[in-house]
Amino acid sequence: QVQLAESGGGLVPAGGSLRLSCAASGRSSSYAMGWFRQTAGKEREFVADISRSGALTSYTDSVKGRFTISRDNAKNTVYLQMNSLKPEDTGVYYCAAANSVYPPSRQSRYDYWGQGTQVTVSS
Repeated sequence: QVQLAESGGGLVPAGGSLRLSCAASGRSSSYAMGWFRQTAGKEREFVADISRSGALTSYTDSVKGRFTISRDNAKNTVYLQMNSLKPEDTGVYYCAAANSVYPPSRQSRYDYWGQGTQVTVSS
C-alpha cells in the first residue's frame, strides 16, 4: 500500500512558477508516477509522467517546455516544476503511482492517487 501526498500548490500570477511535490509513504521507487490535473467541469487530464528509474518522461503538449517532472527515489518524492504558468494551468493537481516500470497509458491503470493540491494562476 502506498499513500501519496501532494504539496506546493497555491496562487501565482501568470508567468510565475511553482514546484509541486508528491511524497510517497512507501517505496515510490517501485512505481512509475504521473501528474494529472482537473478543472471544475472538466475531466481529469494527463500532465506528465515518469518511469520508475526516472530515465523516461512524457508531457502533454500544452505544458512541454514549461513543466518538468523529476523524481528523487531516495526521498520517495516526485516533483513537478511548473514555469511560465498560464491561467489555463489552473486546477487541482494530482499525483498517481502505478506498479510498473513504465507509466501506463490509461489513468485507470494507476494503482494509487493522492488527494490533490490546488493551483490557481491569475491573469
